Amino acid sequence: MAAALTYLVLFAAISSAFAYDPDMLQDLCVANTSAGIKVNGFPCKAEANISEADFYFAGIAKPGRINSTVGSLVTLAHVEKIPGLNTLGVSLARIDFAPEGLNPPHTHPRATEIIFVLEGELDVGFITTANKFVSKHIQKGEIFVFPRGLVHFQKNNADKAASVLSAFNSQLPGTQSIAMTLFTATPAVPDNVLTKAFQVGSKEVGKIKSKLAPKKS
Repeated sequence: MAAALTYLVLFAAISSAFAYDPDMLQDLCVANTSAGIKVNGFPCKAEANISEADFYFAGIAKPGRINSTVGSLVTLAHVEKIPGLNTLGVSLARIDFAPEGLNPPHTHPRATEIIFVLEGELDVGFITTANKFVSKHIQKGEIFVFPRGLVHFQKNNADKAASVLSAFNSQLPGTQSIAMTLFTATPAVPDNVLTKAFQVGSKEVGKIKSKLAPKKS
């Protein structure tokens, strides 16, 4: 717990100096998510209507229930969950991993990510625009950074569960999963683009799409 607290204090100091989101122009601007107005962020709720609930979220206090084929669960704590984060340029997430679980290759177009290992151990890595693969095995209490916009992943290769706390220098960092983006987009990316890009046949593309397609309820 002490190590996690130190990590959060350090992240707060760094993010205040290097936050990627635009600087705030007032003490606070609690997001009015029901305003129906689209701006770069959210319009502010009237100060008379804000409460402590706008700045509180308990959703990452405990491990989440993992029910995915890749064996991981990401619980976000961004402005859409904590309206008080609007204009503050920071957010968090918790990632829980089953044994052998994977957080698949993805990017955050609007933020750098820094993770702190709460439990277990992980193999992590990112790929630069020069196609250099940077990787590391990290354990409980250790930190790793993923630069903004670069493809990265986390993999639990151990036989026990693992979890990390992720911090971002954006109130809404955004996430693009490489596989999901390419194979489940709406409207669909044309098959002839995918077959040529990956040098596979249309049957293989179809198989991948069927495996990644959202489950019908």
